[in-house]
Amino acid sequence: MAKKKSQNAANEKGANSSQSQPSKKRVTFSLEAPQATVVAVAGDFNGWDAEKHVMKMDKNGCWQKIIMVPPGRYEYKFLVDGAWMLNPNEECVCLNSFGSKNHVLEI
Repeated sequence: MAKKKSQNAANEKGANSSQSQPSKKRVTFSLEAPQATVVAVAGDFNGWDAEKHVMKMDKNGCWQKIIMVPPGRYEYKFLVDGAWMLNPNEECVCLNSFGSKNHVLEI
């Protein structure tokens, strides 16, 4: 019986926490870089951790990564073979504190 109580308590806690948190949205990041060997996306949504969201290249040389992101405004960049890079096909950018630019994502 104690086991059931703990399971019910966990279920109730999960139900309450999902109602209080905004639902995450599916976001697809993409970058055309057919000569690259390693590409990652990093930004405010993952603490600028370039190892957290490593991308995969498709047969056409386009790197992609799908992640779930809660609503908000985020800045991000791509790390291509160790160098920070913007996607030239995306226009929404802002200046960052280092004097360069970041992409802006608003959900």
